[in-house]
Amino acid sequence: MPEFVLLLFVALLVLIVALFTVPFLRRNIVSNLALRVFRKLLPQISQTEQEALDAGTVWWEGELFSGKPNWGKLLAYPKPTLSTEEQAFLDGPVEQLCAMLDEWHITHERHDLPPDVWQFIRGNRFFALIIPKEYGGLGFSALAHSEVVMKISSRSNTAAVTVMVPNSLGPAELLLHYGTEEQKNHYLPRLANGTEIPCFALTGPEAGSDAGSIPDAGIVCRAEFNGQPDVLGIRINWEKRYITLGPVATLLGLAFRLYDPDGLLGGEKDIGITLALIPTNTPGIDIGRRHFPLNGVFQNGPNSGKDVFIPMDWIIGGQEKAGQGWRMLMNSLSVGRSISLPATSVGAAKLSAWSSGAYGRVRVQFRLPIGYFEGVEEALARIAGNTYMMDAARVMTAGAVDLGEEPSVISAIVKYHLTERSRQAINDAMDIHGGKGICLGPSNYLARTYQQTPVGITVEGANILTRNMIIFGQGAIRAHPFTLQEISAAWDQDRKRSLQAFDKALIGHVAFTLRNAFCSLIFGFSLRLIKEVPANAASETVNYYRQLTRFSASFALLTDVAMLKLGGTLKRRERLSARLGDVLSQLYLCSATLKRFEDDGRPAADLPFLHWSMQDALYRMQQALHEFLLNFPVSKVTRCLLRLMVFPRGMRCQPPPDTLSHQVARLILTPGEARDRLTMGIYLPADEDDPLALLGQAMVSAISCEPIEARLRQAVKDKTLTTHEDEQINQALAQGIISDREATLLAEMKALRHRVIMVDDFSPDLQQVGNPQGEIPA
Repeated sequence: MPEFVLLLFVALLVLIVALFTVPFLRRNIVSNLALRVFRKLLPQISQTEQEALDAGTVWWEGELFSGKPNWGKLLAYPKPTLSTEEQAFLDGPVEQLCAMLDEWHITHERHDLPPDVWQFIRGNRFFALIIPKEYGGLGFSALAHSEVVMKISSRSNTAAVTVMVPNSLGPAELLLHYGTEEQKNHYLPRLANGTEIPCFALTGPEAGSDAGSIPDAGIVCRAEFNGQPDVLGIRINWEKRYITLGPVATLLGLAFRLYDPDGLLGGEKDIGITLALIPTNTPGIDIGRRHFPLNGVFQNGPNSGKDVFIPMDWIIGGQEKAGQGWRMLMNSLSVGRSISLPATSVGAAKLSAWSSGAYGRVRVQFRLPIGYFEGVEEALARIAGNTYMMDAARVMTAGAVDLGEEPSVISAIVKYHLTERSRQAINDAMDIHGGKGICLGPSNYLARTYQQTPVGITVEGANILTRNMIIFGQGAIRAHPFTLQEISAAWDQDRKRSLQAFDKALIGHVAFTLRNAFCSLIFGFSLRLIKEVPANAASETVNYYRQLTRFSASFALLTDVAMLKLGGTLKRRERLSARLGDVLSQLYLCSATLKRFEDDGRPAADLPFLHWSMQDALYRMQQALHEFLLNFPVSKVTRCLLRLMVFPRGMRCQPPPDTLSHQVARLILTPGEARDRLTMGIYLPADEDDPLALLGQAMVSAISCEPIEARLRQAVKDKTLTTHEDEQINQALAQGIISDREATLLAEMKALRHRVIMVDDFSPDLQQVGNPQGEIPA
């Protein structure tokens, strides 16, 4: 009997080994069964979803999905830099433009940019940053585009949006990639020199985030056009809203669904989403009215068209591009997400860091600069740490675009996380400034940025949608090393080829999952077992590379487990996929932060920024994994097993300690290389009477007077001085406690401090802060 049991066990073992090692058996039994199950698990994917999945390229996010990122590859990417010409543009026209901008005058009095600013923007080709030189544009890099928008946004949100939109998703971007030569040669030079002001109309009342379901329709037909009879074209009806530059645009990019009910094009009746360029003076177009998004005064408004006839050659790319609009849009959206919105977000965060650090040193309560209070230090550290990581991600992503990448998943990551961190930074800045921040007026340098922050949260894919559906949903298919291969094999109609391809991907996937399960468990026990760190990494960063490798393995493991368990329903389990997306996002942000530190030459002064941002992100990753496991719909035994593989020694990451927050806060409270590097690229006015310039002067003066004030406080404590304020200075001078020069410095400092902390007030007949007459300027 024992011999029989042994023989049976050996036979079963041989059978199992044969099933997985003999290709013919494995393919026709194991893989064939798995393929059938996989096809049932596959979610239904619409054409627009498929085109979104196909858009863009896979870059560093592919390494993060691998469970074993090649950190040497990351650090080998060249450091993004500006050309001499690009730097000259920033130092010249951009600096000049910023000096012309008065956001209070723009938003409160004019409700628009002044005419000379409009002319300066058009005349200096600010609308042509991305247009190649052969068409009259500037032909700048993505990094230069980002730097220009960031600097302007630190001065005026109105001007920043006005500049960034024509250089993001719009006619120029679409023409460059898809336009006919005739369209490029006609429109690009006119867009470059400002003859044409463009806008792009995609969003409508019934189609916002679900832009693929736009109801606006065009019908292929024949009609008279410009005196010519029987012209083949399209008659379109549409209603759009939220269109930036729409009220002043001369050239309208339009997305609509094209139908051919009479078969005039000889193909499908429902051709699909199509894009066209239409001059706004075309009969039937109603355009020019305005929205005021949270009282923002950048030109934004609705437009509509009724029975608007256009010839077929007004389709972007000509007739052959009819029906390809959604693919064109998905491939172009990454610019707005990866360049423009991150740039405006970082501009706001850097402004928050610079001004809050200065104000925290100037404003005094209880005889102490408010920046020295631990509660304020906490907010200052959050501003600085977020800004350091945000800027790192901005630069690295722009560098990827300049390398030829179209990073659709990464663009969603930076769009969501940089706009959210910017919101946190400006909220913290407002809290630190207190009454100074909430009173509108010419001396308030924060409030308009604070008011406009939700606009960036809303556009280019609302943040709730981006986090819950796009980041992980798109990434799990595009960046995973095997999922897309398995899906492609499952959809292949050739059964033999389908099975062979699926078998190959499945075996690779199984080995991949087992490896990540092992690595997650072992690395969780000891990070020292991780050898995949850059050979030349700074000693202060080695542990961070190991932590990220460990989390990458855990993330890859849980991704596979989630897809196996939930299949096609995973895309409806948005809160679970959002948490996995958060892990992927933090892995990317940390990667950018480590690369920034290396690219900057490992400045020792920046180490507190690096440590704070990395520790904060690692803690966030840990919490996201923890919350995923808590809510993952599996048995208690399975959940415990997964938790053992992810957290074999428990949850050991901690948020940045108070001592580190103290160091970070002191860095932005003190003029120096670290503070300058953190806020580099924002506009700092030269006019001494500008509110920001006054703040800078007051900060320097307050610091220089701190030893003198300390002497006075000690004299008061010793009861040598018995008076207050100005009389105290005179008494101290008379007693020789301070010198004449020190008395002058104290008087100047107190005057500057008073000017800085004062807020604007208005006459009682002003009924509202805004245009008191309620007039909407033309």
